[in-house]
Amino acid sequence: MTNASSKMLSSFKYGYLIVFFALLSGIFYPIITDTSFEPVISGILVLFLGLAGGVLLYRATTSETKREIFFGSGFVLIGISLYFIFQLTGRV
Repeated sequence: MTNASSKMLSSFKYGYLIVFFALLSGIFYPIITDTSFEPVISGILVLFLGLAGGVLLYRATTSETKREIFFGSGFVLIGISLYFIFQLTGRV
């Protein structure tokens, strides 16, 4: 695989994630109700925080040297993401 096609595939992958998270966090709701986009943007950021935690947990399973650091930081990021989700929904 060439370097250019690898970069293009990587950029498509990240673009797909951004679009998926935007749809998941309700991008159409502010358009329909004519309200602010701030909850949508914070929802996208919370989802990316959880994704980063999941990626770190995956890296913990494939790494030999820094396994404990990846496990700890991955669970911490997922916990922070879960806290923000509860805070955004008003349950904290």
